[in-house]
Amino acid sequence: MTAAAYLNALEEDDARAALTRCCGSTAWVTGMLQARPFVDEAELLQAADRVWLAASPADVREALTHHPEIGADVEALRAKFQSTAGWSEGEQAGVEAADETTLLQLRDGNVEYKAKFGHIFVVCATGKSAAQMLELLRARLPNEPERELLNAAQEQGKITKLRLAKLATDASS
Repeated sequence: MTAAAYLNALEEDDARAALTRCCGSTAWVTGMLQARPFVDEAELLQAADRVWLAASPADVREALTHHPEIGADVEALRAKFQSTAGWSEGEQAGVEAADETTLLQLRDGNVEYKAKFGHIFVVCATGKSAAQMLELLRARLPNEPERELLNAAQEQGKITKLRLAKLATDASS
């Protein structure tokens, strides 16, 4: 079953819960619910982009609250992010193989980032090592807050698309 077919088949409350696993912005979820039914995967992804591009800064910040911090203790965050815990762990698998120094620098960089920008550092972590994520974090730290919120929004958009694809996989299992 495709993600589009899966979402189309769900009752509204179940579709809302499934979409919230993909992106924690209430406005995005509402927009996606209004866009149903989806003809196919291409239309689903186009709708995801279209609705996300209309997101306000508050919508982006809301979505970011649904992510665990990269490099943070997954066990401590598991309860807060139970519905996406498996996805987040897989997306951040590159952190698990990191050396202690890199992990500490990633943790400290996240603290500095959050203090500067008021939201967590988010990156589409799939396929990236901890060292690569640390390099990206350091590269983004000098940005102005408005630029960085746009970067975070772009990364959230990538993550959302990956998670939409995972809906179909989860539905099949």
